[in-house]
Amino acid sequence: MPETRNRLIVNSIDSPAHRRAATEGARHANRAEEPIAWLHARGKISDRQFEAGVRLRRDFMIAAQGPRVTMAWDAGPVAKGSRAAPDAPDPTTAQLGAKARVDAALTHAGQGLADVLTRTVCLGEGLETAERAMGWPARAGKVVLCLGLDRVADYYRV
Repeated sequence: MPETRNRLIVNSIDSPAHRRAATEGARHANRAEEPIAWLHARGKISDRQFEAGVRLRRDFMIAAQGPRVTMAWDAGPVAKGSRAAPDAPDPTTAQLGAKARVDAALTHAGQGLADVLTRTVCLGEGLETAERAMGWPARAGKVVLCLGLDRVADYYRV
């Protein structure tokens, strides 16, 4: 009898509905890790602003990666000529390009808006912490962040 019960529990855990619920729960849990994801999940920023923030954060993370110091275990090239796969971008080139995009996006946003964007979007600092660090009144950060995200969205053409 206990074996049958255990089999039923395992089968219910392996069911597509359970996997779908676990995946949705994991997606929701991961979205709450970053301040802009938290704001987006609660309807405080628009989809356009969220997408701009995600792009800025991705470029910031790529630009922040250090140079490769170990051996590259990538597969060697197989074919040459016109039928060959295109070369992958050099990690250093990707880092430099991402750094240029971050700098350009923050410049496009402007000096006052770039500070809150750097703290909340790039570094993942909470809005309350950023407001206190910059000496702003409570709840002023959200307005400034939304303005900054709009300008970054214009830069990324979202």
